[in-house]
Amino acid sequence: MAPVAKKKSKNDKDPNNHVVALNRRARHDYTIIDRYEAGLVLTGTEVKSLREGQASLVDGFAAFDRSGELWLEQVHIPEYLNGTWTNHSARRKRKLLLNRKELIKISRQIEDPGNTIVPLSLYFKEGKAKVEIGIARGKREFDKRQTLREKQDAREAQRAMRYRNLQAS
Repeated sequence: MAPVAKKKSKNDKDPNNHVVALNRRARHDYTIIDRYEAGLVLTGTEVKSLREGQASLVDGFAAFDRSGELWLEQVHIPEYLNGTWTNHSARRKRKLLLNRKELIKISRQIEDPGNTIVPLSLYFKEGKAKVEIGIARGKREFDKRQTLREKQDAREAQRAMRYRNLQAS
């Protein structure tokens, strides 16, 4: 009898695919114009620390250097507790891996005044560390209030529809 492959359900956790950190603050403070998925150049202790689920993207941003490479800065990946003297610095610059066409496109997009590059999420995909970066434009205070008001209106409409459907049943 041939072995039958087990089908994966949505509830099965794959250790090679999971989100480590989300930058919810970026979605509040910025309007996201475009998104890109980039690989990260990490040391061994950084990967082990990320696998433990520890990272913070709150103060993070990305910037180009003189040679045209994109670097992720101010992202906090804490030191690995079981690391030795080869442990990494928590807030060091980390190189982002993107295609040359993507780098050129991103550099043109951030030439516009008010645009910046912010990390949106840090995750593992097929065992490799990836970061989702976004080209973002800062929101003003009234924009933030407008977005919050729209979310509340949508939530109230959903609540009313659910109540009405319950009454009809």
